[in-house]
Amino acid sequence: MSIEQIIVLAIIQGTTEFLPISSSGHLILVPAITGWPDQGIVTDVMVHMGSFLAVLVYFWRDVIRLIRGGLTLLTGKLTDDGRMALYIIAGTIPAVIFGLYVKKTGVIEHIRGPEIVAWNAIIFGVVMYVADRFGAMRKSMEQMTLGTAILIGIAQAIAIIPGTSRSGITMSAARAMSFTRPQAARFSFLLGLPAIAGAGILVLGDAVESGIAITRDELITGGLTFFTALASIAFLMAVLKRVSFLPFVIYRMILGVVLLWLIHIGFLTA
Repeated sequence: MSIEQIIVLAIIQGTTEFLPISSSGHLILVPAITGWPDQGIVTDVMVHMGSFLAVLVYFWRDVIRLIRGGLTLLTGKLTDDGRMALYIIAGTIPAVIFGLYVKKTGVIEHIRGPEIVAWNAIIFGVVMYVADRFGAMRKSMEQMTLGTAILIGIAQAIAIIPGTSRSGITMSAARAMSFTRPQAARFSFLLGLPAIAGAGILVLGDAVESGIAITRDELITGGLTFFTALASIAFLMAVLKRVSFLPFVIYRMILGVVLLWLIHIGFLTA
């Protein structure tokens, strides 16, 4: 990859992974718009791993508490941190099941096109607006229940379809169930840790088995993504204390309409 492609991919992934506008959707669009060859699934995974590390760093206190709570569970004691660790695990199960299904069936190769991204940007933008507009603002993450965690986990599973936005749909689900915006984002990021790590391990394992090398360019892209993702998390957490999801909804609407227009005039292939 050229240095330009490395920088663009790192900025796009780091910025869009945590803003509710779909990172996978934007990564699909890069080769379609620029004419660059598709960066490949290994690069996609490496940039996601950069995002994974950014969450670990930003939410390190939460991560330590979850690890401590999980270890305490092994001794037969259920603490508040242990309960939250269980909720994260339970919320991850739907994404694991759906992820294995799309991997085994190969259906993911048929849902990676610009038209899918465009319609999902619009549809789930509307879902985000409704959830944020009418959802109450009274719950914190400490008020999470098992049932709520599983419902948010089901939403996360749907985000495997490009254009949905993992952070967007999980935060929308949390807002619909009355969690405040910052708390919805906090749970969304922590819930994403096992899913992102698991997907990365599976794909990298397949790459190694197939003899696909992980190049220096891919490692550099993942490293640069870490820094842009860290800045993106800090930005979003600050913004959500002051404004609604409306700016992101508007962006998704514009993105979807522009993509459909580009497909209509033949600039992009559906």
